[in-house]
Amino acid sequence: MQAIAEMDYPRDCFEVIVVDDGGTAFLEQIYHSFRGRLNLSFLRQERGGPAAARNTGVQHARGRYLAFTDDDCAPSRDWLTRLQEHFTQAPDVLCGGRTVNGLTANPYSAASQAVIDVVYSWQPDAREFPQFFATNNLAVPAGLFRTIGGFNGSFEVSEDREFCDRWTHNGYRMAYAPEVVVYHRHNLSLHALLNQHFNYGRGARRFHLRREHLGWGRFRNDSSFYVRLLRHGLANPFANKGATVALLTCTQVAVAAGYVWERIAGSWIQQRSVEV
Repeated sequence: MQAIAEMDYPRDCFEVIVVDDGGTAFLEQIYHSFRGRLNLSFLRQERGGPAAARNTGVQHARGRYLAFTDDDCAPSRDWLTRLQEHFTQAPDVLCGGRTVNGLTANPYSAASQAVIDVVYSWQPDAREFPQFFATNNLAVPAGLFRTIGGFNGSFEVSEDREFCDRWTHNGYRMAYAPEVVVYHRHNLSLHALLNQHFNYGRGARRFHLRREHLGWGRFRNDSSFYVRLLRHGLANPFANKGATVALLTCTQVAVAAGYVWERIAGSWIQQRSVEV
């Protein structure tokens, strides 16, 4: 919140909507600390998940554009200024910005961000025709967001991947804007890193099933992604290369495990429903 309050953008030109998704933190004090500095609203829902939380915020938003970030992120001072420049040139194009790891001393946080960095760079024609942006640094025209139905609330994870896929399938464009920067301060442990990517795997399975259900086909695995990920780990001059490569390998094993788990669980649920 402090980073948003310090942005070099006119205060009367944007509103801040914070959605508390059933958290335990006491937000009343934060609200009173910033309400004199920001056009600020606090909303609460009971553990509906990130997709539902963002949709709740959008229901109360009045602006022409929606800019999303997370509570463990700090947008740069010129974040909204750069977004305005983007939308001035391309008013109907979804904008995905660059996320920078803000906890460089934490190897698990660094590994998590490295995976996203490689995903962004690996996408075919990433600069001109990207396929995915994470919602911790994503902005979109509000009207088009509502036209395609917002985020899919049935996705507990990978809701951003599903949304971006639906966005492009509806014929709308996305663009990468590396000058739009957010610093991500997700303090991860090894267990949290593996759990994060296990859930990514579960989300990937649901994402593929939804595409099949809609008749859009499936994304095929591309081994070049794993080659890029390995090269990224070996090229990192600020960390132990062996440990970095090991952590990145573990993330992908966790993704695969989550995917298989979701596939087995889905088959079991389907079988049980037939038996009943």
